[in-house]
Amino acid sequence: MTRNEVIMEAIAGKLTWIQAADICRLTARQMRRMKLRYEAHGYDGLVDGRGGKRRRTRIAVQTLERLCRLKREEYGDFSVQHFWEKATEVHKLAISYTWALKALQAAGLAQKSPGRGQYRRKRERRPVVGMLLHMDASTHEWLAGQPMWDLNVVLDDADGRILDARFVPQEGTASTFAALHAVLSRHGRFVELYTDRGSHFCHTSVAGAGPDAVQDGQVSRALHAVGIRHILARSPEARGRSERAFGTIQGRLPQELRVAGITDYAAANGYLVQHFVPDFNRRFTVTPAQAGSAFVPLVGVQIDLLLSTQHERVVRNDSTVPFETLTLQLPPLPQRPHYVRCPVLVHEFPEGTLGISYQGGLLARYDREGHLLPAALRRGRAARTRVRKGTPRPLSAVPIVAPGAAGRVGSTPVRPVARPVANLAQRAAMHDRGAGRPTPGATSTRGGAAVHNVDGDTANPRHSATPTTPVHPAVHNVDRSFSHHPPSEVRALRTLHRKPTKNRRKISV
Repeated sequence: MTRNEVIMEAIAGKLTWIQAADICRLTARQMRRMKLRYEAHGYDGLVDGRGGKRRRTRIAVQTLERLCRLKREEYGDFSVQHFWEKATEVHKLAISYTWALKALQAAGLAQKSPGRGQYRRKRERRPVVGMLLHMDASTHEWLAGQPMWDLNVVLDDADGRILDARFVPQEGTASTFAALHAVLSRHGRFVELYTDRGSHFCHTSVAGAGPDAVQDGQVSRALHAVGIRHILARSPEARGRSERAFGTIQGRLPQELRVAGITDYAAANGYLVQHFVPDFNRRFTVTPAQAGSAFVPLVGVQIDLLLSTQHERVVRNDSTVPFETLTLQLPPLPQRPHYVRCPVLVHEFPEGTLGISYQGGLLARYDREGHLLPAALRRGRAARTRVRKGTPRPLSAVPIVAPGAAGRVGSTPVRPVARPVANLAQRAAMHDRGAGRPTPGATSTRGGAAVHNVDGDTANPRHSATPTTPVHPAVHNVDRSFSHHPPSEVRALRTLHRKPTKNRRKISV
């Protein structure tokens, strides 16, 4: 009995619709839909509507053969998703992922994945980039025949983008500082850092207990100095986003390195920066919930000194600093004659060199054998730059003469420079006319008078034409914001400008 005959028996009332569903091996819901279509459209509702339509174009047998050959010979250790990307982008095979998966499974070249088990709700991503960064390392056989190194990765939580990735022999303080240096110098300061509870991240006094409440390690000190909150995970499941990212990286990076013919970790680090990280970010980066960025540029912070392992030392009487089994000799420096008995810091930089700093300034740099590096000497000479004095505002070049000096002593008049007078010079001239004193610039000056250059260029001040002994010329900048205390000449002028009292006889100039 055909399906149509069973349905007609059910319509005639000889069979119930449940019995008809059992005979046709259909569910009760599907049989109910067929009954509704029959009631609405009659017998036409039971006819399959796909008749007469063109079937989809079938994939050529040559394409399927090439697909299986590539998977068997060249990409045997690639996942199906990874292999399909290579087959469509590199080998130009026009086939969908579903067709490729079914073809490989039918050919025995791919296995069906087991069920995912219980569903766990993922934590919501941060809405803006720069709010939370994941840092973790994974030990894996990245290169065949080479020892297993650690891959240190910094991942943004908002969009899943890799900000820094590098191979290191062993995860530790040096690798952490190197990754932080790369992120802070390229992107700026971020808000929070999410890591595991490694010994270089935190200290745990009691085994099996949580981390100590107060952390004074090297990484904690550096993060606290720049205002970054450190979050310690209590389980691998808490860092699920980072763990899933490493699962994808471990399923792709070793195969990519093998196909590229890379056999050492130095070349692998270059491949990471140039090829793998940009391709990973292009494929797996998501759009953040909100536009903008929480990264803040670091200004006035010496990142090299901050992100280094620091050790406190005291300079000996012979200008040497002990460190481990080395004796670091301080070179002659222009800042001061010596640093004997001064507390200094010995820095261990991530690249393996050493350095000595005093009060935030780097004095010298050494290699691991204690030899002075010439780059530190060049930086020391370049640091002795001339400091520009005076205000950067475009003020007038007309000198302001001390009040009363021109009326008492005559000299050769100073020819003013044809330059527009700024507001400060105009206010000074109006103040002098209101007080009954000669207008500055219209009278001459005497030798040694308190000449103020309004330009703010005290390196080449304009002196009066009368030759004087240039022992200590009384030249001052009108903008006194660079001086904590006014000079003696300014204090004398304040006394001269003081308003006379009733009992004091007014002196006419």
